[in-house]
Order: sequence, then structure tokens, then C-alpha cells
Amino acid sequence: MELSEQELVRRQSLQTMREMGINPYPADEYVVTGHSTDIKEHFDEWESKPVSIAGRLMSKRIMGKASFIEIQDSKGRIQVYVSRDDIQAPIEEGQQPETIEQQMYNVVFKKLLDIGDYIGIEGFVFRTQMGEISVHAKKLTVLAKSLKPLPIVKYKDGVAYDGFNDPEQRYRQRYVDLVVNEGVKDTFLKRAAILRTMRQVFDEAGYTEVETPILQQIAGGASARPFITHHNTLDVDMYLRIATELYLKRLIVGGFEGVYEIGRNFRNEGMDRNHNPEFTCMELYVQYKDYNWMMSFTEKLLERIAIAVNGTTKVQIGDHEVDFKAPYRRLPILDAIKEKTGLDLANMSEDEIRAEAKKLGVEDTQRMGKGKLIDEIFGETCEGTFIQPTFITDYPVEMSPLTKMHRSKPGLTERFELMVNGKELANAYSELNDPIDQYNRFVEQMKLADKGDDEAMVIDHDFMRALEYGMPPTSGIGIGIDRLAMFMTGQPTIQEVLLFPTMKPEVTN
Repeated sequence: MELSEQELVRRQSLQTMREMGINPYPADEYVVTGHSTDIKEHFDEWESKPVSIAGRLMSKRIMGKASFIEIQDSKGRIQVYVSRDDIQAPIEEGQQPETIEQQMYNVVFKKLLDIGDYIGIEGFVFRTQMGEISVHAKKLTVLAKSLKPLPIVKYKDGVAYDGFNDPEQRYRQRYVDLVVNEGVKDTFLKRAAILRTMRQVFDEAGYTEVETPILQQIAGGASARPFITHHNTLDVDMYLRIATELYLKRLIVGGFEGVYEIGRNFRNEGMDRNHNPEFTCMELYVQYKDYNWMMSFTEKLLERIAIAVNGTTKVQIGDHEVDFKAPYRRLPILDAIKEKTGLDLANMSEDEIRAEAKKLGVEDTQRMGKGKLIDEIFGETCEGTFIQPTFITDYPVEMSPLTKMHRSKPGLTERFELMVNGKELANAYSELNDPIDQYNRFVEQMKLADKGDDEAMVIDHDFMRALEYGMPPTSGIGIGIDRLAMFMTGQPTIQEVLLFPTMKPEVTN
């Protein structure tokens, strides 16, 4: 491993510390009694009070016997005043330093500490003559030596330059990105607030959070291409789940009033600004409800999340201000296509719809059924136009194999997708609970698979057995957490809301 000059210097400093008897990676607990933002926000309560803080050394200005440093802890940054007379034991004239305490300022602090090192500071809180809230150091403790220099972002006239801003580097080295780039950590704190609020809403409603298998023998519950793996002990191929739906419905059969799961799904499909092969999804199922109830529940849920995360229902997403305040518009998919294009697909045959899809540039139409063709036409002509939250409802039966038939519209189902900023955010049904109808739907899916549709579902016989024991009327919904996080934080790509997005293997010399 070839080391840079700075890395060599840091390793030498590390060795010098050890020779002096300083453990650069101590095991003892270091007690923190205050954090940067708390001290600044409540200075009146902290002024002149003793405090112990810890964090990364982010800047150092040495001015002879006194210096100013900046410490970055888990909440933010704070200035620390360091005086030789305070942290170094007195040395009589002509005497050579012998103890670590006597060498703390001139040797350890001035020469051996580097930007990025973790240190602990014990002292008291005060305000400098320039008015900056600071900590006056009385004791300094080395907590962890940094062997690689941080790519410190520089500022001029309030503008950052020479920063750590290459996307590939940022996503590969998120640990560095979080340290040096402002706002990155805030995105993930907001993501955590989304999940926390979602759980609060479900728990208040009396629904139960559960966990279902990630390794499955049948990749069911959605139309998607799975990842395949092999279980050595059982000597069978298995799949990483593409959805949690079918297992959660089994729990409704078992008598739960409402169940939800927030977890990873895996789909062996494309990667782009909006898709990652592993993603987080929330699925909720509630007995005795239908898709109309679920629309009302969903818009209230998202309104509450927006307020919890941003303090308002209005969120800036790119060039658009999106308002999550309920209620949202409800529009049947065939009406949406007719509204945007003038095409009346409700009165067209499958071949006529296929011809219209070809005109729009849709490829491989021969392997698609009627429902898939309608979905492609909607995607090409309509989906990107719905900026404000809109429920697109009443999908054709061919594209909704797990959905109850519409109670008054033949050939359609009680399903909605929620569109926000031109993208799908949620998918929900009045769940199909007729086992005979469900079996026939699976058979139709197998026919699509025979035509070459590699996203068609296969028959899950155990799920069919569960339905035959009886499932009450139920409504279910899936919400993509990553996309929701993009919307609530105004981020343009899914990689910005994933701590460690999937990347190509790193090329190393």
C-alpha cells in the first residue's frame, strides 16, 4: 500500500504518541456532558459551567501560547480556546519536559494532533471578546488518531470550493461525505423522522409491526425480476423477496387486525436516478377496509409526515412546490389517459391498444397483455405530468392480479397508485380474497409468462391454501420509503437518500 506524504507524517505522529506513553485509541469510556448545538442554543444555562465535549478536530489556529480549534461532534461544531498555561503542567526555567502533561501543548497539541483526530475537551463555557460561544479547555484527551487526511471543504465569500463533491466518491465513501459536506447528515436524520412518524401513526391506530422472510421459495407479491440464490442445506434455489405482500396477507388470514412491515426488497432490474436494486418499502394491510378508506388514510399519513419532517405540508422538489395537504385528487387511469391524450382506450380492443402503444415507441408489445400495454401508455403520456399528489385509480384486471374486481366497473379493479412529482409513490388495493378468482388470475399470469413476460407472477400454492381458509375484506398499500425520502428532502436522486447505494465494483490498482 503506497502512502501519501501526509499519511506517512500521521503514522509517525501516531508512533511518537505511543513512545510518549499516550494510547491514541484508548478503551476507557469518555463521558460527554454537552453537545455543540445544545451549548449554543442554551448558552445562558451553560455559561461558566463545566462541560466535557468530544468530537473531530476540524480546524486549528495556533497563536503562540494560545490557540483556537473547532470541534465537530454528532450535533454540529463549536469553537474551543486552548491555552498552554491551562493544559500543560508548569515547567521551571531550564527544566526539560519529562511528563506527558508537561509536553501536552508544545508537543502533543501543536505537533502531533491533525485535522480529523478525535479528541475530548474538559473545560467551561464562555463567550469570547468577539462574541462567539466557546469552550475554554482545561484538559485535552486524545481519543482516536486519524491516519488519512480529510478532504476539507474551503470557503470564500460564503461559497464552498475545492470540496468533496464527486458523486461516485461521495457514495462510496459516505463516511467522509457525512463529515465534510454540510446537509448530508440532515437528509438522513429526516429519513429517520419519516420512519419514526410512520410507525407512530400505525402504532396509534393499533396495527402491529412484523417481520416476514427475505429468503423465499417463490418470488411473489409483485411483478418484478428477482435475485436468485441457492440454499446449500436444502439444496434448493431461493429468491430474495421482491415484496412482502403475500406473507402479510397470511397474517391477516391468521387474525391480525392490521399488520405492517418496513424492510428491504430486492429487484434484479435497472439502476438509475430513481431505482436501486435493493430498496426499502413499507407495506400495510388492514382488515375490513377498502381502497377508498386507504386513500383517505394515506393522504392524512403523508400530510403528518411532511409536517413532522419539514414543519409544513409544502415541500420544494426541484422546480416544483408540492403540497401534501389532504385531500388529493382521485382520477381513474383510463380517464387520465383520455384527459392527457384524447385516446379512449376503454372502447378499444387489445390489438388496437397495441397499435397505439407502438405509435408511442413502446417496444416488445407482442409479449404484453392488455393491462401491461395500458400501463406503458400511461407511463409514456401521463405519469410525468402529475406533480401534485394524485390518486390514479381503477386499473385493468390484467395488470392487477392481486386486486379485487371493481364493484361497479366491469374489467377494472379497485386499485390506486399515488403519483407525486411525476413518479409513483404508493400502490394500493382492495385486496382480492376470493380464492377461486385469485387462482384464475395466477393462471392468466402464467400465460403472460409463456408469452415472454419475465415479470409475470407464478402461482404461490401455500398462499392459495391460506386464502381458502378465508381472508376478511382487506385493504393494503405499499409505499416506497426511498422515493418518499427523496420527496420530503427535495433530493434529485435515490443515491442521495441511501447511505450506501449499490455501486459498480471499485477499481483498485
